[in-house]
Amino acid sequence: MEFFNQSFQMWAIFAVIVGALVMYARERVPMEVVSVGVVCALLILFQFFPLWDAEGENRLSAARLLQGFANPALATVLALLVMGQGMVRAGVLDVGARWVLKLGGGRKWQSVVLALLAAAVVSAFLNNIPVVVIFIPIMQALAIRFQSSAGKLMIPLSYAAVLGGMTTLVGSSTNLLVNSAMIELNVTPFTFFEFSVPGLVLAAAGFLYVLFVAPALLPRRESLAGFLYAGTGKQFIAQFTVAADSPLVGRGAPGGLFASLPDMTVRMVQRGEGAILPPFEGFEARPGDVLVVAATRKALTEALVRKAGLLHPDLPARRREAKAESKAKTKAAEEEGPGWNASSQVVAEVMVVPASRLEGQTLRQVGFHNLTQCVVLGIQRRARMIRSRMTEIRLEAGDILLVQGKAAQVNALKANRDVVLMEWSAEELPALTHGRAAVLIFVAAIGLSATGLVPLVVTTLCGAVAMVGLGVLNVAQAARAVDPKIVTTIGAALALGVAMQETGGAQFIATGLVDALEGAGPATVLSLFFLVVAGLSNIISTKTAAVLFTPIAIDIAREMNVPPQAFAVAVVFAANCSFASPLGYQTNLLVLGPGHYRFVDFVRAGVPLILVLWLAFTLFVPWWYGFPLF
Repeated sequence: MEFFNQSFQMWAIFAVIVGALVMYARERVPMEVVSVGVVCALLILFQFFPLWDAEGENRLSAARLLQGFANPALATVLALLVMGQGMVRAGVLDVGARWVLKLGGGRKWQSVVLALLAAAVVSAFLNNIPVVVIFIPIMQALAIRFQSSAGKLMIPLSYAAVLGGMTTLVGSSTNLLVNSAMIELNVTPFTFFEFSVPGLVLAAAGFLYVLFVAPALLPRRESLAGFLYAGTGKQFIAQFTVAADSPLVGRGAPGGLFASLPDMTVRMVQRGEGAILPPFEGFEARPGDVLVVAATRKALTEALVRKAGLLHPDLPARRREAKAESKAKTKAAEEEGPGWNASSQVVAEVMVVPASRLEGQTLRQVGFHNLTQCVVLGIQRRARMIRSRMTEIRLEAGDILLVQGKAAQVNALKANRDVVLMEWSAEELPALTHGRAAVLIFVAAIGLSATGLVPLVVTTLCGAVAMVGLGVLNVAQAARAVDPKIVTTIGAALALGVAMQETGGAQFIATGLVDALEGAGPATVLSLFFLVVAGLSNIISTKTAAVLFTPIAIDIAREMNVPPQAFAVAVVFAANCSFASPLGYQTNLLVLGPGHYRFVDFVRAGVPLILVLWLAFTLFVPWWYGFPLF
């Protein structure tokens, strides 16, 4: 009866796995719902058909199945997401993107190759999860810079990090698990670089695939906000006054371009009562000049955040004394100049609706700041060349205003009948004042874990708390960094892995492989063993595959009288081949949201990569260990 129950439960687990994969692929039900549904199915199955141990306890009780949601790996991933969001919020990682762009000469191909190569190299010596967290914003910045889709870059980033982690003993926790299992089985463990040569061969083959093939297989998929405005390049009209201490003083603008304002085009300069128009021959900027510029939203927000005072015409006056500060704020309200504190601010777009009270009036006449407590950074009017001060433009229906204000003030524009708030366009500005704190927290957390003195889960959780405690993020921002897809899919994957272990499902597959290959040569067995472990690593997670198959690999090697290190290396490489599913490895889950991927995207890009690595492994590793290929 016990054998019947276990066989039934094993096949029931296989049915749940197949059903979950079908549901993930069809995408008619949200991924979070499918993942929670898998956990519910397991809870119900083992509630009515339990697996009893020698003490009469259910080996797959609800507490055991739900342990995955308290797993240190899950806690680590979520804490890293919060810390990564803190780095983004502080604007720190934009520096990394600038370095990559500088080294790449500002060219897309070189910049992307350098970023992916850097991720792979760093992953060989550090845990690849924080590496991917660091590089996600860099890849996003590159996608925006070159008006590309983040969906073309995020999966390649995850793959590059995993490939780099295959080359050294500490490159992945999976490698360390295999090494620990070898010690327990009285097999000589790996040295630090023992499998680096075959690892580099596989990584090189995979990296070429990631560069040349994977982007072509991946869809150009973006968020709604990214689709609507990130790559449009539409121009807003803005204005600012040249201050006495501005670096623009004494500089010319040939062709309407200032060297220090590479992303803005000067349309007109108002000097006193006169106006200076292009081509600006012999023009040199003076204090008090009002520059009317055309620029994208990205350029304006970049200037607002990183070029303090550029869009704040009365900033110096406000700093002199309280009386001057009050006057300057009043003037800013009248002139509708932008706000003076980018920290904790939101930028969004609003459209002037037909029959609005704003039609036919200028920003000065409307008093937009007094009415809404938001300030206008720029005005965009389709198919119209405007050469007048922003504050003198008479508004028309359909005009888009780029506004800045606190989150509550921007949100209150929903109730304003004169404009329509484009909610998808709302974007929080980086708080650069917290940059140093964010860097120190991140470096301390990763550095302590790298020394081995404190576990990674401890340092990252403390780092996430420190990000909130020191004001880099508020509680709401930290909560938004936690992707529910990651929480539910990791919990479901770990529950499935436990169920397959306890019901004997994984052992059943492995034993069947050995029986089916009886009489085959060591190179053939090694090649097919790699393929089976690689396939299962996409279902039961890399760590589970490493733990389950290392003892089997050692037994096969002993039975065939070949070096056990060859089959242990097969487990190391194959268990890391979790490319065809977001469930297999945490780095895939990390890029799931930023790349706006579906389950089938990982299958489309990951299955060919597994086959490429299998082919490279089959041709090189048996030869490396002295096995005849045929």
